[in-house]
Amino acid sequence: MKNIQVSEITRNIKEMCISINHKLSPDMQDALFQAAESEKAPLGRQILGQLKENLEIAQKDMIPICQDTGMAVVFLEVGQEVHFEGGSLEDAVNEGVRQGYQEGYLRKSVVKDPLIRENTKDNTPAVIHYSIVPGEKVKITLAPKGFGSENMSRVFMLKPADGIEGVKNAVLTAVKDAGPNACPPMVIGVGIGGTFEKCAIMAKQALARPADKRSEIPYVKELEDELLEKINRLGIGPGGLGGTTTAFAVNINTYPTHIAGLPVAVNICCHVNRHISRILE
Repeated sequence: MKNIQVSEITRNIKEMCISINHKLSPDMQDALFQAAESEKAPLGRQILGQLKENLEIAQKDMIPICQDTGMAVVFLEVGQEVHFEGGSLEDAVNEGVRQGYQEGYLRKSVVKDPLIRENTKDNTPAVIHYSIVPGEKVKITLAPKGFGSENMSRVFMLKPADGIEGVKNAVLTAVKDAGPNACPPMVIGVGIGGTFEKCAIMAKQALARPADKRSEIPYVKELEDELLEKINRLGIGPGGLGGTTTAFAVNINTYPTHIAGLPVAVNICCHVNRHISRILE
């Protein structure tokens, strides 16, 4: 049995909130820098150059990469041999978000009620997803999600007969409809299977996969590559101003589903696709 103080959860999440809002993960930096070299449209190259400059200034001067510092989404993979001590795990997560957004001078964007719209003033509560896994480690993945791109996301409840072509059409429809509103270049997270809510969670998780890592399932990898190529032929381009780089990656997760259904979720993220993970052991 591994004992972990919940104060360690708070400390790590605070540090992660501050870090990832000022410095993108290496995979996303590499994707942006490579796109700046390979983009064929002159205006697209100019936009990507400005995004590179913005990224460098944010890191050097500790200024948020984007003014929308997102709603904190936290994935906790908890080893079944772990015992938490010192208080509530969920309270510890939210305290980490609270401290990170206050001490990091990050914009507080969360409202207490979706209709009354009173700001909580500390960016809590987070959206927390738990999974119990073998072992005695805890993996924390933090993905602050801005809502310019979040608002462009879609769920499609397809018929099984729609098949793989229906899935392709759903993803391309979501990206076309998003157009410039999702602040391209984008990362496209896709969840296929499960139920209404399961496919949406899988799409969100897919965004936290490194942009340079493809699926280990051969047909899914082929689908990711095909969709990325088709999306980049849409001509939306950097900033929505035209070009050959509309998306950096298409990441797809799948899960078993019911004989009568084919749920598909498309969770779009802008070029500031923030994700960071730590393992406590």
